[in-house]
Amino acid sequence: MIQSMTGYGKAEIQFENKNYILELRSLNSKGLELNARLPIHVREIEVQLKKSVGEFLKRGKIDLSLNIENMSESNAKTINVPAINQYIDQLKGIEELDRSELLKIAIKLPDTLKTEIKDFDEAEVELIETLLKKAIDALIEFRSEEGKTLEIEFKKRLDNLEGLSREVETIDPERSSKIKEKLKSALDTLKAEIDQNRFEQELIYYLEKYDITEEKVRLKNHIDYFKKTLSSDTSNGKKLGFIAQEIGREINTIGSKANHAGLQKLVIQMKDELEKIKEQLLNVL
Repeated sequence: MIQSMTGYGKAEIQFENKNYILELRSLNSKGLELNARLPIHVREIEVQLKKSVGEFLKRGKIDLSLNIENMSESNAKTINVPAINQYIDQLKGIEELDRSELLKIAIKLPDTLKTEIKDFDEAEVELIETLLKKAIDALIEFRSEEGKTLEIEFKKRLDNLEGLSREVETIDPERSSKIKEKLKSALDTLKAEIDQNRFEQELIYYLEKYDITEEKVRLKNHIDYFKKTLSSDTSNGKKLGFIAQEIGREINTIGSKANHAGLQKLVIQMKDELEKIKEQLLNVL
């Protein structure tokens, strides 16, 4: 079962007149990138929180945000009178205004309002860690649901590839006959006497150069292996990406040996289906 790297998880709880809201957002990335936005008094456990996230979410660009809303009037902001008086004194030297006008300007400047912050304790640490685990679980569930959608898309594209490869099987005998006819016609145009045995040897050599039997077999095997890996418990984006590269290699080889307009058209269609698979693989965990 595959998972998407795109995900969202949220957990919320009230504790001691505070509302804690923790959110996790995940996007695709080659490795694990962690960014955290935390209140100032919680930043001392930032490393601890990032480590917990890394244990469960192995890849992706992860944004962690924690918002703590005070619900008690006892935590209301208070005016920093000394700071305001200092600002007013400095503003007097800049422009001649009455004190009420200077106060309007000063109150908007930094550090004029302050909030009393309660000391960070173990109970709050445990609560945030519990909240984080719930958000991680929600994000993993989100990733799994997105993974189911991706799996349906992959199976659809693989079925299309199999259908096109069957058309290649159908058209291949006709292609070989046309190559033989083309070579025979070229020799007839020369109106030269040829050794029939030598001609047959050269024809076999020429046809072997354009033979795609091995490529067709390998292509089918790679598609089957992709499907098998997609359904396995160990499925991951990097492994599927490697298999997709092998599928692309066989399609390219068939295209280089085609020498047939109909087969070239099928190759273009197969490449288009494979590109759609590769685009979606960038988002697989």
